[in-house]
Amino acid sequence: MGAPIGRVVVIEDEQPVRDAILAALRAERFTATGFEDLPRPADALALAPDLAILDVLLPSGNGFALARLLRERQELSIIFLTARDAVADRVAGLELGADDYLVKPFALEELMARVRAVLRRRGAIPRVLEVGRMLVDEEHGFAARAGRELALTSTELRLLAFLMRHRGQALSKDQLLTQVWGYDAYDHNLVEVHISALRRKLETNGPRLIHTVRGIGYRFSP
Repeated sequence: MGAPIGRVVVIEDEQPVRDAILAALRAERFTATGFEDLPRPADALALAPDLAILDVLLPSGNGFALARLLRERQELSIIFLTARDAVADRVAGLELGADDYLVKPFALEELMARVRAVLRRRGAIPRVLEVGRMLVDEEHGFAARAGRELALTSTELRLLAFLMRHRGQALSKDQLLTQVWGYDAYDHNLVEVHISALRRKLETNGPRLIHTVRGIGYRFSP
């Protein structure tokens, strides 16, 4: 699986929400640590996080106040989570210097897209993925193999980038549906059709890169 690509702390008192976010982060190779609450900001800052995903309403008090304390002690990015959709709350978070603000309930894929965007701006994760002679630039929607540009759809590009991040790892169709499409459950044919189309485009410039792992799913192996 490759080395971790960024450090994230998740401060969220709802355990199912916290666990789902942590699982999604770790699936994308982030180093992720969760807290139910954070009465001592030093506990999180000791991890030297690049990003804090922070619930606005916490048992020990207001998440905005906690964000202010964290920012006073360390430069880090912040994404707020809240069940409140009031404009005043969004403005308060953004005026504190938050990088983004997401209202519950939200799709994990949307959160992950925002996490990737925030950490790319910080330089904590690469904007361009290179594995062997395969290159993907997600920001500019560009992919090339052996120096030749590939005409990929946006979904194919996301799928290829996810496979490349997890090169050498067997990924299930359910994992791909969740992380690439944002579906908790759906027809596996959706994955199979896109893998087939992606393979055809990749294999015009070289041998197979995406291999079928029987009983599991697929693995990217250059």
